[in-house]
Amino acid sequence: MSIYEQFKHVRNHTLFLCKNLITEDFSLQASEEVSPPKWHLAHTTWFFEQFILIPFLKGYHVKHPQFNFLFNSYYNSLGNRTARNQRGLMTRPSVSEVLDYREYVNEAMEALIINGESEVLELITLGLNHEQQHQELLLTDLKFSLWHNPLDPSVMDIGEYLEIKPSPWIEIEEGVYKVGYQGNGFCFDNELNPHKVYLNPFKISGTLVSNLEFLEFMEDGGYENPIFWHDEGWFWLKSQTIKAPLYWEYKDGKWSYYTLFGRKEIMWEAPVSHVNFYEAAAFATWKGKRLPTEFEWEVAQKEFQWGSRWEWCNSAYLPYPGFKIAPGALGEYNGKFMINQMVLRGSSVATPENHSRPSYRNFFHPQFRWQFMGIRLAESI
Repeated sequence: MSIYEQFKHVRNHTLFLCKNLITEDFSLQASEEVSPPKWHLAHTTWFFEQFILIPFLKGYHVKHPQFNFLFNSYYNSLGNRTARNQRGLMTRPSVSEVLDYREYVNEAMEALIINGESEVLELITLGLNHEQQHQELLLTDLKFSLWHNPLDPSVMDIGEYLEIKPSPWIEIEEGVYKVGYQGNGFCFDNELNPHKVYLNPFKISGTLVSNLEFLEFMEDGGYENPIFWHDEGWFWLKSQTIKAPLYWEYKDGKWSYYTLFGRKEIMWEAPVSHVNFYEAAAFATWKGKRLPTEFEWEVAQKEFQWGSRWEWCNSAYLPYPGFKIAPGALGEYNGKFMINQMVLRGSSVATPENHSRPSYRNFFHPQFRWQFMGIRLAESI
């Protein structure tokens, strides 16, 4: 697929994800951590405009001078921006104006792609991967916001909970292994600089933890016993009065969970989802196991199926040896977040096609759980 075809495909897919939304849905923002669909549509467009069209397309005129303030996400070097918790207050520009903005930028980008040089094409590839990240965020943010509606809205079926077949544990020998991105295609800068790591022998589960297994943890008092929890996790638990994974509800003697396809009875053999690092670590401790490190996960991933859940790893999000922050505003993409966050590996049911690889390093603060986050267990030998 040419870069032109990739551009058209990715940009159209973002619109496809919004096809069943009503106008009011586009401005939903239920918390500071999530963003409205309209903002995602505009921000991914602003990215192409700011980082590619303005510096590389001669004579390009920005669509609106205030869009930089409205749709900048976290690039401090590009000036002031709307507070994150106020993105849902933007009734203006309208949805139709944002869609016009996308078309305006698309036309300029297509003209640039035809005559694009290698530096520009590399930036376009980054922009497309950036938009794919926001396609997943659009779905997970929308799910969180719609969940607050007692009507349990149904907007799309992405197969959130599918039964998994049990697989045996996998034993990995001790040794020195090479980790990090080693291909010739695209990757983010936080995957670069392949390097060697020594691993002690370990075993890793071939199967993700299921909803039924997690229910057993709950019924055994897992949320009430501090011995299983990190201190910060216990504080989070008590301050939030958490009793179950996000979106679970117990009513009339039955458990159910909210999905983008409406409220459903829990499929017990499906992998548990929407648990944070604290919950994942507590479950592992209760089970007498642990979470794998990100390097253990990467070395072992060829031996098991992955892709339905982002999998928590017992690894802080830190730079690889030799990592350098890129110059300019794009240097803010990954490097400045390498503190107080934990790594997740794999991908999820909401991850776009062709946007996953074994070296991909996702990362979130340990208290967050609105992504499709799950658990794979490990143990030392």
